[in-house]
Amino acid sequence: MSSPDPQPARSQPPANLTGRRLGDYHLIRRLGRGGMAEVYLAEQGSLRRQVAFKVLRSTLAKEEAYVRRFHNEAQAAAALVHANIVQIYEVGCLEGIHFIAQEYVAGKNLMQLLARKGPLDVTLAVNILRQIAAALHRAGQRGVTHRDIKPENVLLATTGEVKVADFGLARVTSSDGKVDLTQVGITMGTPLFMSPEQIEGGNIDPRSDLYSLGVTAYQMLAGRPPFEGDTPLSVAVQHLNNEPKSLARWRPDLDPSLIAIIHQLLQKKPEERYQSAAQLLGDLRGLQIAGLDEQWPVEVDEWTTPEVLITSNQKAAATQRLQTVMMAETNVLPKTKEGPKRLVWPVMAWSALALPIAAAGGGLVAWLTQPTPLLDTATAAADVIERQESVGAQFDYARQLWTVAAFESVLEHFPPAESRENELYGFRAKLQLAYLLEPDNPDAAMNYYAELAAQDLDWQLRAFGMIGVANLHSRSGDRAAAARSVDGVADVLAQEEQIYTGNRQEWHARWTQRLDPALREDLSSALRSRLPDNSATRPARPLGSRPAGS
Repeated sequence: MSSPDPQPARSQPPANLTGRRLGDYHLIRRLGRGGMAEVYLAEQGSLRRQVAFKVLRSTLAKEEAYVRRFHNEAQAAAALVHANIVQIYEVGCLEGIHFIAQEYVAGKNLMQLLARKGPLDVTLAVNILRQIAAALHRAGQRGVTHRDIKPENVLLATTGEVKVADFGLARVTSSDGKVDLTQVGITMGTPLFMSPEQIEGGNIDPRSDLYSLGVTAYQMLAGRPPFEGDTPLSVAVQHLNNEPKSLARWRPDLDPSLIAIIHQLLQKKPEERYQSAAQLLGDLRGLQIAGLDEQWPVEVDEWTTPEVLITSNQKAAATQRLQTVMMAETNVLPKTKEGPKRLVWPVMAWSALALPIAAAGGGLVAWLTQPTPLLDTATAAADVIERQESVGAQFDYARQLWTVAAFESVLEHFPPAESRENELYGFRAKLQLAYLLEPDNPDAAMNYYAELAAQDLDWQLRAFGMIGVANLHSRSGDRAAAARSVDGVADVLAQEEQIYTGNRQEWHARWTQRLDPALREDLSSALRSRLPDNSATRPARPLGSRPAGS
């Protein structure tokens, strides 16, 4: 069997800056890390406040384009000042370290809450919904479209406040109507939450954010997204062509007026949705739901956090309700006579997006090749990725969060050397890490792919690793190295196909579509040369399984 080209050893992890002082900032501990940057909890000495201190990785700080993106994204986000938007305090460079100091939100993000708690009760969900809408209203006033509204970018503070993060992806429309992208290249959202116009690569405006908010709200109330599939492509196609099932199917207890609001947000055509966040807030104000406070602002422009008018010494009931939930999530509920209260939510093993595949056309291709946002603040919502009860549960949890730190937690909490099961899930986590790192850190992704290509524990992961190696070689212009890796893929598949009993043409299509288009015919030709009889169809059997006794 051909093997992929040898790759250099994985780069050493960046130096931990914990304990260092940089200007006015004392770095206390690392909160999270991604392919582009690391986030630390820091103390800003002059103001005696805690901040999230985001550091551009040193390997990328040498590239002018990355440094420019880093600063441009910070400036775009800093222009939005609102209590429901994560605030940027400062961007600069100290001792050769490029940094962004931003608001530290102690708590969790919405996806973490949903993964633990499942569907939310209606008062809590509407409270969160209207705070997000208030943030989008302010962004719309500034001509800013977020473009990646999703539960991971909604941070829930223990004080009961909701903060929208990651406006670094934002598209800004200037006063003369011209569009300015805050970063190099085209960036899109996440397929699970994309609007149809994003998927098609068309023009987008704040109504696209409202569609994504509708998907988020649907998941908050139903405990599942409106569309699910095995790949980002299959989900995206449903956003284009399918109508979501009525929320009433999952939540017959919901007020019909609320259901109507969510489904209007999910209209395929932008002109059939709410035309602004202000319109949405107006309809939310008219909801008659028991337990919601009645102190709504008269004017939409008065919305802030707490998102309702507050008396001098008393928080509004809805915000206080969210505060109680978030304090419970962080185990800081007030003590009772029986001792401190603790709430432990069961971990839900959801089905998540599976392996990305190449797709043709419009916005989805842009998403698959987009640069990772440098200002992704979701990892700063919680200090750590909690350890689950098993490696399988840890991997499922990581797939819900879908961040570099989450998949790294599989390797950290369940070292692969400790068991064969840990090793297998470790390789699966490395495949997802390669996908996440590939757009902005192809060298790190190549190392993960090469490691997968060299292992013998799982043949499918070996094939995926070789495909990743081939794609990266092809994109770098090394066609010869790409061809050698494609030959390796063909060897693996030919060996397994000897015992495969399904439709061989479908088998080939499932694998070739994972390659860049320029390499697909190479794999097809290689398979034809190894197995001339490729058209036979036999009774289907699970992929990769072997007959008894083999």
